[in-house]
Amino acid sequence: MRTSIGIRSLVSQWTVAVPLLAVVALVLSWGRTLPGFAVALVALCLAGAVLAAVHHAEVVAHRVGEPFGSLVLAVAVTVIEVALIVTLMIDGGDKTASLARDTVFAAVMITCNGILGLCLLVGAVRSRVAVFNAEGTGTALATVATLATLTLVIPTFTTSKPGPEFSSAQLGFAAVASLVLYGLFVAVQTVRHRDYFLPVTPEGGVQEEDSHARLPTRRATVLSLVMLIVALIAVVGDAKAVSSTIESGVASAGLPQAVVGVVIALLVLLPETLAAVRAARRERVQTSLNLALGSAIASIGLTIPAIALASIWLSGPLVLGLGPIHMVLLALTVVVGALTVAPGRATLLQGGVHLGIFAAFVFLAISP
Repeated sequence: MRTSIGIRSLVSQWTVAVPLLAVVALVLSWGRTLPGFAVALVALCLAGAVLAAVHHAEVVAHRVGEPFGSLVLAVAVTVIEVALIVTLMIDGGDKTASLARDTVFAAVMITCNGILGLCLLVGAVRSRVAVFNAEGTGTALATVATLATLTLVIPTFTTSKPGPEFSSAQLGFAAVASLVLYGLFVAVQTVRHRDYFLPVTPEGGVQEEDSHARLPTRRATVLSLVMLIVALIAVVGDAKAVSSTIESGVASAGLPQAVVGVVIALLVLLPETLAAVRAARRERVQTSLNLALGSAIASIGLTIPAIALASIWLSGPLVLGLGPIHMVLLALTVVVGALTVAPGRATLLQGGVHLGIFAAFVFLAISP
């Protein structure tokens, strides 16, 4: 009797019920052309699943501590993002040849400028100066810059194949290098130099874990981990369900095809954005930066190897090289990011500068 009451109380919680409802919406809408009201309902379920994912990610993060908590959400979102990209490329044919590039580059711009700038802005508003660990943040930014250059810039200049494409050998090298760098970063972040990625006080000391909240039980943590995965599957699946509406809307508005990748990246990264902003509001800016830069690293380090593997059976070209405008934006992001993280302290200005770069990216995606 007590067990049944406990189960009913768990199911009655919205953070459990909403992801399950979103999965139901995914199953009912999969592979179908949806009318306008159905698209609205799926979008509503998508928004609810995003909020639930943030809640469950915070429960898991509180139990395992930093930086493992940020890593859980970043990897979970990226793995499912890869599945979405591959699925759309299988269904889309030649018109999705640049979808992986557009989505990965959009993820880098969103995380390194949008999320990072917003979190610095929130942190600086609350405490005048946002404080973080320059060693850990600088290491993460250097990894993002290296991965982005190896996988998105170099294909534009290689000559083995015409166009901004890798040859098979070059793609294999980029995939292996991405995996190795990602694995090395995770080892440094979680084992060898874990203290570089812990939130710091204004005096430079390591912040204590939140003392006002009790650690969740092991059962609650396992439940949240399972529901986090369910919620993220629902987020990406429902995003795919409305992707045809997004594509038709983009086409009818006369916008470039690259806008589709931007919209997909925005939808998929919503859970991390909300989680990062909430951490910044609690004056744990380092946690926010772990989420932002860790997501960028995972997005490249896991997506490119997966796409390289999928290209064995995918037909059509795989365009990875960036154009001149995007390379300039990437270079500007790296330079400004290095100047931002070097002091280990940031004001409203640094947050505003990154948000300005992000606004430029969005505008130029719409009007190249």
